[in-house]
Amino acid sequence: MVKKRQSSVLLENVDRTATALVRRELLKCIGLTEEEMKRPLVGVVNSWTELTPGHLHLREVAEAVKAGVRIGGGTPLEFNTPAPCDGYGNGLDGMKYVLPLRDLIADSVETMVLAHHLDALVFISSCDKIVPAHLLAAARLDLPSVFVTGGPMLPFDLFLPKDAPRILSQLVCPSSGACPGMGTANTMQFLVEALGMSLPASATTHAVQSEKIVQAKQSGMLVMKALEAGLSPRAVMTRQALENAVSVQMASGGSTNAVLHVLALADELGIEFDISEYNLFSQRVPHICGGLPSGPYSILDIHKAGGVPAIMIQLGDLIHGDALTVTGRTVADNLVGKWALDEEVIRPRSNPFHAEGGIAILRGNLAPDSAVVKQSGVPESMLVFRGPARIFENEAESVEAALNRVFQPGEVIVIRNEGPRGGPGMREILTVTEQLFQMGLEEQVAIITDARFSGFTRGPAIGHVCPEAYEGGPLAAVRNGDFIKIDIPARTVDVEISREEMDKRLRQWKRPERNLKGYLAKYAALVSPAYRGAVVKV
Repeated sequence: MVKKRQSSVLLENVDRTATALVRRELLKCIGLTEEEMKRPLVGVVNSWTELTPGHLHLREVAEAVKAGVRIGGGTPLEFNTPAPCDGYGNGLDGMKYVLPLRDLIADSVETMVLAHHLDALVFISSCDKIVPAHLLAAARLDLPSVFVTGGPMLPFDLFLPKDAPRILSQLVCPSSGACPGMGTANTMQFLVEALGMSLPASATTHAVQSEKIVQAKQSGMLVMKALEAGLSPRAVMTRQALENAVSVQMASGGSTNAVLHVLALADELGIEFDISEYNLFSQRVPHICGGLPSGPYSILDIHKAGGVPAIMIQLGDLIHGDALTVTGRTVADNLVGKWALDEEVIRPRSNPFHAEGGIAILRGNLAPDSAVVKQSGVPESMLVFRGPARIFENEAESVEAALNRVFQPGEVIVIRNEGPRGGPGMREILTVTEQLFQMGLEEQVAIITDARFSGFTRGPAIGHVCPEAYEGGPLAAVRNGDFIKIDIPARTVDVEISREEMDKRLRQWKRPERNLKGYLAKYAALVSPAYRGAVVKV
């Protein structure tokens, strides 16, 4: 029995009620013929914007998607979602809005699709919060869906001389597409493919390559096949698919921000996935793909080496080959005829860049619920580190200190009150880490915060500390000069004070005062802790 299409209700009773007649006339007003109205209505969920290089090219990509939908027998209807760029907000108050936009984008897609009774969806996105927002929306709506990721921009030399800002400004963003390297944007594009929600080998196809347009057209055709087969996102994004995504994240040295998004997606799908499971994956999945900054290679190098399929091939039985994908075939079927083409870039498990995966989850008296670090970006000499704390009550204080170069070797910089509720918005700390690099202190200073870090962060940057300081977590009790010990191999992070002293300080602690309004006030009231994905929940 063929399932009734959602859009069919739009044309029911046209000859019997005025409201139904108006619906048909509205469809005519947007230029649809009677024949087009009768076909499946496919939402093309674009995120094109002139503000963001990662999304600047997506208008052309959307045209190709729509052509593919028409070839497949559907009627494409495009609408747009917000698309924030983290780069604009680094070190500024604008960053407070970026993570909160993830959930707002997901909500906007849900309301737009259900308000207009669409039958299937093609999601087009590139960057840090938009890709996971679209994943959340796809999981929630569970309509046949295909993802087209926008692809990376052309590479640049990330390790330019420290005294060459002019050269850097000319080379850092050479084209449209997601920022090159294994930052959050490309990490999320890798994960979409590993989840089975996009075409094989599409994540590393660069924004400026003609193949991206071909893939977009193929994706428009594919969503019509998914609709005909009744293949929905929840049939693809299973527990097995989620584990495949985490394995690829570990193997590629992906961003810590993806931890938040995987947890949020698991929550949306109703899949039990605790943050502590990341340590199980890091212990068995080695870091084998050497993308910047955890390795020397660009995404273009990874693409030439075989992309995400090559990573999955090299991981072998660590990947669930029987997981279903949006193509209607299994992961194993999709990998037939693909190879790892350069084993220096994407190495075999027997010769990894690091024996453990890229992410580690830490716990201790400073982070009882968890903290997150990208261990693949930490020099071996800093995997175990002990030093006195230098406290900053917010990011703004730390940025001023960074610009004045007050940091000293051996310190542990503590930046607090920047968690999901405390910020609010869980800002991404980048200015401080990059200033440490400029000062040559990346192997002499550690950072601990309840905020997030950029995917391009190097060194012992411990983020996502839970409970956050604003909620009265232990981070709020740390004082200048307290010694903090980080032991990444042991998965611990502790401040060297007694339990009694900790309790005494927390009894004396007072929550910082603030005056919130607008969306951030709503967000702060509703957002869950970082170790649960920083999800907005009622």
